[in-house]
Amino acid sequence: MSPTENTATPRLVDEAAADAPLGAVAVRTLCDFAARRGDLDLRFTPSPSGSEGVAGHGEVTSRRGAGYQREVPLASQWRGLRVQGRADGWDASAQRLEEIKTHRGDAAVIADNARALHWAQARVYGWMLCEQLGLERIELVLIYFNIDTGQETPLSETQNASTLRAHFEDLCERYSGWARQERAHRSARDAALRALVFPFPEFRAGQRALAEAVYRAHAAGRVLMAQAPTGIGKTAATLFAALKAAPAQGLDKLFYLTARTTGRQLALDALARLGAASQAPARPVLPLRVLERVARDKACEHPDKACHGESCPLARGFYDRLPAARAAAAQAGWLDKTALRELALEHSVCPYYLGQEMLRWSDVAVGDVNHFFDLGAHWHGLTLEHGWQTALLVDEAHNLIERARAMYSAQLDPAAFQALRRNAPAALKKGLDRLHRQWNALAREQESEYTVLPEPPGAFNAALQQLCGEIGDHLALHPQDAAGGPLQAWFFDALHFQRVAELHGEHSLCDLTRTPHPAPGTRMAQPLISLRNLVPGPLLQDRWSAVRGATLFSATLAPMDYVADLLGLPADTLRVNVPSPFAGEQLAVRVAPHISTRWTDRLASLTPMADTMAAQFAAEPGNYLAFFSSFDYLAQALDRLQQRHPAIPVWAQSRGMGEPEREAFIARFTDSGQGIGFAVLGGAFGEGIDLPGRRLIGAFIATLGLPQVNPVNEQLKARLQAKFGRGYDYTYLFPGVQKVVQAAGRVIRSEQDHGTVWLLDDRYARAEVRRLLPAWWHVRSGEPQAR
Repeated sequence: MSPTENTATPRLVDEAAADAPLGAVAVRTLCDFAARRGDLDLRFTPSPSGSEGVAGHGEVTSRRGAGYQREVPLASQWRGLRVQGRADGWDASAQRLEEIKTHRGDAAVIADNARALHWAQARVYGWMLCEQLGLERIELVLIYFNIDTGQETPLSETQNASTLRAHFEDLCERYSGWARQERAHRSARDAALRALVFPFPEFRAGQRALAEAVYRAHAAGRVLMAQAPTGIGKTAATLFAALKAAPAQGLDKLFYLTARTTGRQLALDALARLGAASQAPARPVLPLRVLERVARDKACEHPDKACHGESCPLARGFYDRLPAARAAAAQAGWLDKTALRELALEHSVCPYYLGQEMLRWSDVAVGDVNHFFDLGAHWHGLTLEHGWQTALLVDEAHNLIERARAMYSAQLDPAAFQALRRNAPAALKKGLDRLHRQWNALAREQESEYTVLPEPPGAFNAALQQLCGEIGDHLALHPQDAAGGPLQAWFFDALHFQRVAELHGEHSLCDLTRTPHPAPGTRMAQPLISLRNLVPGPLLQDRWSAVRGATLFSATLAPMDYVADLLGLPADTLRVNVPSPFAGEQLAVRVAPHISTRWTDRLASLTPMADTMAAQFAAEPGNYLAFFSSFDYLAQALDRLQQRHPAIPVWAQSRGMGEPEREAFIARFTDSGQGIGFAVLGGAFGEGIDLPGRRLIGAFIATLGLPQVNPVNEQLKARLQAKFGRGYDYTYLFPGVQKVVQAAGRVIRSEQDHGTVWLLDDRYARAEVRRLLPAWWHVRSGEPQAR
């Protein structure tokens, strides 16, 4: 079977190939692939944790009598496929096999597709026992065990061995046909990657050095930090090298992770150039399956409908149509968000959940960093569950520090809680009032506007945990209250808070921030309670250990000790700093030593800043970007420039800009355009945009980029000082200058570009700041002039 041939239920015609070894597959994986039926049903059903499930199995089996066998290992062969697993329980005297599933709430509301999967597993185990013991008949019992009440709900059936065998062989044929196709695809993919050539006539300066470093690191299964200047083609170089190293690694998946939407598109463009797609993306050139993943709310076709068959037409019969959609998607190979959506709608299935299925069968997945690094991240979970050999490429990796901090932080707002309390179902009133009293107790104990607690408050957490259990039970019995309303939203926030609280340690901070006014209907202003991750490294170490190799790359990874410390990178992490291919003569970097953008000096800075910008614009008209530390400062500077130099065209970033507004802002930068675009440093236009040639000839950076001095950042500084001895640098200086270098990197995008960057703050003259700027910059004080 060729790698492009596919059907919903592959049938084998070559008996010799059919008997070739296919390796082992777990019973759960076999059934999950071949036995699901019916609707996609994501109505809320509270599920036990992994440890609770294990404890529940133990409780059920402990109730059985002497001679009852637990965790019975079973295996069976079918045409080169070995199916294996452990049956939960076997009563030889009664010839009864038990399959145990733990749950919360009413067993009657367990989704039909889940029941179909559970019965399929029980019947596969039933056949393997019949085969092993020579039984003609067997009783199968599916037991749903409520871990909260201890109640067992047994469902039983008696089956003939011949019927179970036919069921087993049908599942095996469905799966093994797919498995043989996958083996052929893998062989063709690896052969193509071994022969892969760089898609350009030659490497750019610095690009080969980067590609070689990535190849060596991935071939050795190591982590690499790579700092390489903007404009040398980092995306193409890292993808080429990682794919080239994949066959020798036995790599299953390459995950390309980015913190920005623009990064996804750059990766897809590079993959297309490497040959993963032709002008018609549905016809792959390389036998390489590429999948783009977007957030569920951006992929949803019916945001006004709930995710179950009674509401959404794309959820109705999802698992019945999934095999054909999956086969077509595998044959298509190229599944960016547009191609995936079109294919999914052609088969009348949900695009988001088809994409989730196709992650299992893709070679390269492109998505946000949260897919792998978030608490409970799906990509990381599947990597562990299936034992995938996975490699990572982390684009703009300097962003991962703040993104990871956010992933492992949580906050509960008293205003949202009080709004919920006023409108919640009566059955939850007691639990809500209990938490309300604990919140009041925290308010009474708070002595200042901002208070740091030594650990998450025990009594508050206990009340929160009890309330979450009550809400979970309520939603299981009243699924209509879980249809995306405020109760479910707050419940998910509370569950996340609990999970983060369980991880609390010296890497995190628990604090209370006093709110200015009591919430409506309350007499006391309750504090905002926050769990803030300060050092994500200890929580990311299991992510680094789960992968075969990883490259973190950016134009701003310096100082590398700072990044490695905060991200918890392995001690043997490799490092490479690729020299810039750009000459100092291409970029005039000028400091304005007479301007201070410190908070106390901002009003005084406005006039000299406006005059400097106007003088540079007069000396060399064209397109410029001006970056500021806040929207308020931006507005003041824009107003002063318009007052003093009204002839200069200007446009400005605004708060909460949507995608169309951002695109319109960028569209103003044309080859023949002139003017100054005002933006906030660290925002949407400070990195990830490409304005080559005359589209952008200069930038004004009116800030050192330092984070705001506030109680939280001062706590962070103290913690980082104690842990690393570099509190101020790690909290303020390094992240600030990284943003500056990123923003300045918008100006020079190729070896043909020339431009000017103005650093509008006297602190840029300091040696400790200068050392953090790119070595190829020639920084000088000077007057505006044309190049």
